[in-house]
Amino acid sequence: MGIGGISMWQLLILLLIVVLVFGTKRLRNMGSDLGAAVKGFRKGMDDVKEEMLEPDQLSSDQPAKSASEEPAKKKESSA
Repeated sequence: MGIGGISMWQLLILLLIVVLVFGTKRLRNMGSDLGAAVKGFRKGMDDVKEEMLEPDQLSSDQPAKSASEEPAKKKESSA
């Protein structure tokens, strides 16, 4: 018995029909497109995790940002 009550022979016949309908080149392209989509999704999830900061990280980042804004304010007031 195979996957979900489908035998190995039935899976092989199904694979043969899919290859005959789509062709190997098109299946290869679809596989690479699917792989690129999964890779992009994983990269996006990692980016979201990096953007989420802990509360203690937020307080340490704020003084650094305000210090970088002070020189810009001095330049504007002197002009």
